[in-house]
Amino acid sequence: MDDDTLDLARLVRRYLEEVVHSPLTEAGRGGPQIGDVVAEHLGVAVADLPVVREEVPDHQFVDLDIALTLLAERGGGERVIGIGGGDQRAHHSFSDLLSGPWTRFGLGAVDRVNLPTGPDTSRRAVGFGVRVLRFGGTPVALLQRAAQRQFGQPSCLEVVCPDEAVVAAFITEVRRLMLEHSVLRGQVLSFSGSPYEPHNAGITFLHRPQVAAQDVVLPPGALDRIARHVVGVGAHAARLSGAGQHLKRGVLLYGPPGTGKTLTVRHLVARAQGSTVVLLAGESLAHVTTAAHLARAMQPAVVVLEDCDLVAEDRGFDPGQRPLLFQLLDAMDGLDGDADVAFLLTTNRADLLERALAQRPGRVDLAVQVPLPDRAARSALFRLYARDLPLSEAVLEEAADRTEGVTASFARELLRRAVLVGAEAGHDVTDDDVRSALAELLSDAEELTRSLLGSPATSRAQAAVGRASPA
Repeated sequence: MDDDTLDLARLVRRYLEEVVHSPLTEAGRGGPQIGDVVAEHLGVAVADLPVVREEVPDHQFVDLDIALTLLAERGGGERVIGIGGGDQRAHHSFSDLLSGPWTRFGLGAVDRVNLPTGPDTSRRAVGFGVRVLRFGGTPVALLQRAAQRQFGQPSCLEVVCPDEAVVAAFITEVRRLMLEHSVLRGQVLSFSGSPYEPHNAGITFLHRPQVAAQDVVLPPGALDRIARHVVGVGAHAARLSGAGQHLKRGVLLYGPPGTGKTLTVRHLVARAQGSTVVLLAGESLAHVTTAAHLARAMQPAVVVLEDCDLVAEDRGFDPGQRPLLFQLLDAMDGLDGDADVAFLLTTNRADLLERALAQRPGRVDLAVQVPLPDRAARSALFRLYARDLPLSEAVLEEAADRTEGVTASFARELLRRAVLVGAEAGHDVTDDDVRSALAELLSDAEELTRSLLGSPATSRAQAAVGRASPA
């Protein structure tokens, strides 16, 4: 390499050192640096102060913002300071931002992120910014950073203070306030992470359903037994604990599809006002361990696991993991008996779960069958779904007589289809529309439909088509 090339290389190196490795904003060149502002607040030089880092689960970042705001109000106020430097900031720790050997970061705008706090509410949190406040009279500075996965940065809190004992006490109090004031507490949650619903890092906020007891048709006494176990234990938690009885419980609802297990769950969720509810179904059952930990922290809580039989043999994300059903049982076993947590399982295949539960006894305290509706139940179902329709009692009783072996889903679909038949004819639904819809649903052409509604075509139901003719 000749002398001219060497001189050019030295110039390029100097350029990189002075420009690339010193990402100064226009404000930073002539204005105050973030390190200087923090040093003034702490009253000491920051170069040699240790920084303590505390990572926070992404779905609890909004809880962190709430906790820090409460601490600032308690200490008499705070300042939230933004940092300039663009994306370069994401590659540096708080220590580097304050006094890194190659960096001098000026002030900039505070980054904010809008995060849901419920199905219809949200909070504008600090996404990247420095808070300077006082804790117990001692000055504290911290960097609040939302996750930036593209840069490999998780959600975290980085704290600096001249007194390390104060840092430890500060972080302990932050954790306590995050738990006490969590936006997840008392909510209905799922792990769907749907882009069409408000969610935090995959945890979605759902509206609590409104399903009254009279909307649930089960065998006599069944709903009372289920509700006493799921909701009643929590209502009498103090008395049970005082008597040395455990609060953690498991309930299994089993029966054919379409018989009302999910509707029963919705009623229990509606009834469990104030309880944190975590709904898991399908692929989200893989999050059962996280759900159990969340329920333990946010108790009283209910963890709903629908259609557990579908994952009886499935494994988690790691091929070496045990089947998800056994992970579920491990999660149930991992909670202490004093945890006010109810696990509510539903299944269409009790035979698949029974073997696993027999190997791990004590996880389920109550198993209730949700069977196909009998004659009285079918009558109640037709009355329920026709309560706002101008139909006679006679046609509803007729439908109940002709539909032995059908499910609640079949009954609901029958009334919906009758309304559609009337609408297409240009009038409100009539008794004849119900008979037409019933004949259609019980015909050979709808055999697969009946199966999808959980209602197998019995010989009696098929014969009923020919026996009952429209009036």
